[in-house]
Amino acid sequence: MKLGKYLVSPNYFVMFAKQSPEMPSYSRSEENYLKAIFTICEKAAKGASTTAIAQRLETRSSSVTEMVKRLSEKGLVDHRPYYGVKLTDTGRQVAITIIRRHRLWESFLVTYLNFKWDEVHELAEQLEHVRSNELTDRLDRFMDHPKFDPHGDPIPDPQGHFMDMAGAVPLSEVGKDTLVHIVGVKDSSPSFLRLLDGLGLKMGSQITVNRRFDFDNSLEVSSRFRNGLLMNERVCENLIVKPL
Repeated sequence: MKLGKYLVSPNYFVMFAKQSPEMPSYSRSEENYLKAIFTICEKAAKGASTTAIAQRLETRSSSVTEMVKRLSEKGLVDHRPYYGVKLTDTGRQVAITIIRRHRLWESFLVTYLNFKWDEVHELAEQLEHVRSNELTDRLDRFMDHPKFDPHGDPIPDPQGHFMDMAGAVPLSEVGKDTLVHIVGVKDSSPSFLRLLDGLGLKMGSQITVNRRFDFDNSLEVSSRFRNGLLMNERVCENLIVKPL
């Protein structure tokens, strides 16, 4: 691996992490569950249901039940019948730490190793489990403290605070003749990101809504490089923008 003029072994990150004592160690599976519960609860009025967790992690409900019991015994989640699963303060701290690592690694891979934004999720899924606050903080400083990852998701700071996304809405909610810029995506799947690449759209792209078609709620928009770009409702719902 090459960083500027320095050559760095891919094993450097793992070796560095082993030298640094950190918070209590949790298994990769436990960390994945905590991150999934955090993500689900951010969008739900109540806690995360067993079904929702199983769907997100593509596993069986019986496996979720067993893991929730284990996490509850460790003081990481609170599970009450009819209210779903919620993270305790400790569980939330662990989940945010994992999310911070993940989004910093995505930024590093895109900005410094020239990966495309549709290629980095799986790699970051592996790197997020390298446990070292020192490594995470150095990575943050090296990149001059980025506030958002390549997909527009806010990167929490060392205290666990997220950048305020007030004013950001799906493109589907934008009115005619409104100038906006792209600040994020709801769907970060490789197929959707490749679609945006094909349309010439990326983070920061400025677009103007020209027309809305009542038949299917599709929009005709113009960007700096393309006029009369037709975007269907599903694309518009998954594209997060802010007015300029």
